[in-house]
Amino acid sequence: MSRKILIVDDDLKTRTLLKAYLERNQYDVRLAPDGETFLSEFERYKDELSLVILDVMLPDTDGFALCQTVRKNSNVPIVMLTASSDETDRIVGLELGADDYIAKPYNPRELLARIKAIHRRTGIDGPALGGRYYRFVGFTLDTVERNLISPEGEVIKLTGLDFQLLKMFLEHPGQILDRSQLAEETRGRDAGPLDRSLDVQVSRLRQRLEDDGKHPNLIKTVRGAGYVLSAEVTISHV
Repeated sequence: MSRKILIVDDDLKTRTLLKAYLERNQYDVRLAPDGETFLSEFERYKDELSLVILDVMLPDTDGFALCQTVRKNSNVPIVMLTASSDETDRIVGLELGADDYIAKPYNPRELLARIKAIHRRTGIDGPALGGRYYRFVGFTLDTVERNLISPEGEVIKLTGLDFQLLKMFLEHPGQILDRSQLAEETRGRDAGPLDRSLDVQVSRLRQRLEDDGKHPNLIKTVRGAGYVLSAEVTISHV
């Protein structure tokens, strides 16, 4: 499958170093110095991209606006590059549909590890295990097409992060999944006690499933423990 990555960053040195580093690891990298160039390249390659990396601070726009545009047109995984001390940037990015974030300054090896983790979880670096279809309370998750079908037969758009989180719940119905398990699965790292990112992800997934956030019936909060999917799930290949 495609391993093409599009990166937007206004720092020439950063772009050049990232391109060289990722290409040494067998990725096909496209670069953009600003939002306008990024959107042009995104339109050109959007059907081939396996990931986009968005710097928050850009000369002509910001990464949040680009994230919104990408998410309206594609389910490609998005990684945001954010200021190390700004929790708000990370929360906003996730709410807009980003799949992961990495704080600046960062080690290229850490970014590579995040990319590989996303590609593994989304099946880009290998086929997903288990059955293809997960069915629950009228919904069907197709893990090959990566589509969620509503009980009315409508396709519900999922980001890469939505998909990973939902599949985790569907693989463990009726089991309490703690924050560490869910954070490790979806972001490849633990969630600290003050990290709201996971809560944002779960809230977004509930919206996709039309599960009342204040009184959820499907993905329930277990106070002091984590979350649990309260539904019967069947798995099949057809």
